[in-house]
Amino acid sequence: MKKIFLASDHAGFALKNSLAQFLSEHGYEVEDTGPHTFDPHDDYPDFIIPLAEKVAQSKDYFGIVVGMSGQGEAMAANRIIGARAAVFYGGDVETLKLSREHNDANILSLGARFVPDADAQYAVLLWLSTSFSGEERHARRIVKLDSVLH
Repeated sequence: MKKIFLASDHAGFALKNSLAQFLSEHGYEVEDTGPHTFDPHDDYPDFIIPLAEKVAQSKDYFGIVVGMSGQGEAMAANRIIGARAAVFYGGDVETLKLSREHNDANILSLGARFVPDADAQYAVLLWLSTSFSGEERHARRIVKLDSVLH
């Protein structure tokens, strides 16, 4: 069973909470890493970085992060070695599948301003049900990404 960590900023707070309930109802083990109360002045790195650190610990862990655009949240998550966040704004879901099949993305970053709840639910289930292809060329590239230290 995949464990799903959730985090957001204030702009993604409502969608994060909605997705937590939705994923629980679909049998996923869910852990909310925050925020747990709405604060219009919160700073997303305070919640996203701990999520990314947890996700990077196991191939059975996945993360869903939600912000106004999802961009800053993905940037924060991608600072952690082993975390690979992909951004989704809605629309063509092929990018969702490719982020899993080719990049073994383990964090999905959603832009709450651009993805309605129903679309986010569909996107999350599709993303979680898509497997990494395991092709050598993709695996080789991920090793290179995860070995970059500065």
